[in-house]
Amino acid sequence: MKLKLVIPKGRIYEKVAQLLLESGVRLTGSARNYRPSVNDESLEVKLLKSQNIPPLVSLGQHDIGFAGLDWVKEQNSEVEVLEDLGFDPVKIIAAIPDDWDWEAVKKRKIIAVSEYDNLCKAYLDDLGVNYTFVHSYGATEVFPPEDADLVVDNTSTGSTLIANRLKIIDTIMTSSTCIIANPKALEDPNKKPIIENLLLLIRSVMQGRQRVLLEMNCAEDRVDTIVSLLPAMHSPTVSKLYKSNGYSVKAAIKQEEVRELIPKLITAGAADILETPISKVV
Repeated sequence: MKLKLVIPKGRIYEKVAQLLLESGVRLTGSARNYRPSVNDESLEVKLLKSQNIPPLVSLGQHDIGFAGLDWVKEQNSEVEVLEDLGFDPVKIIAAIPDDWDWEAVKKRKIIAVSEYDNLCKAYLDDLGVNYTFVHSYGATEVFPPEDADLVVDNTSTGSTLIANRLKIIDTIMTSSTCIIANPKALEDPNKKPIIENLLLLIRSVMQGRQRVLLEMNCAEDRVDTIVSLLPAMHSPTVSKLYKSNGYSVKAAIKQEEVRELIPKLITAGAADILETPISKVV
């Protein structure tokens, strides 16, 4: 039995493919190939547009997949979110022309435009706004002010909104790429172990990306001071150097802490400091 894995086609594909590669799953095929070959005989892989993945995983057409949380919520897909990978984070926002007053606008009937039909309608229904909805097929930000009063769209930096003279009046949700699964697949005794093993490896890669291994040497009387500076996952490893009175100290450190930590370690008596990337943390 094979586990059916579905991956987004498009800009997020490279990040997902690299994550899988670092987890030991290699995809091969041309850029136009929607059914890449895979080096794991327990997996069957297909590529689809991100928007199509949540409902198809929900229906059981695929067992596990990668998709933006926004499309999971937009389509009310009955899937289990196994892991938020944090890839391509965006905000789903409501915006109006930058010189309009929202309090005045929402008192009249408005035209609302979005690719997110359900999220947009639920947002306006909750506010009690009188509106007509128009589905957008892209470039949502160009509709106001002539063709729409309000848009609901995704944004990462907000620069496109500013360029089109729009202002954010509300953030509906935040979203990034997640690993999702069909609930029945998680209960299947044949599929569940494959999912758990793949998830274990992916999580170990994500943990490894956040940390580096710091190794250093020091004199015996400096060990306690140096160890006290190291914010390791567990207790740092300390070992006696061969034919020496010195010691070696090593610890897995979060990458963002290294810049400020190294000068402190040197001041505390550390020498021969090595920083090594970590591929996995299990």
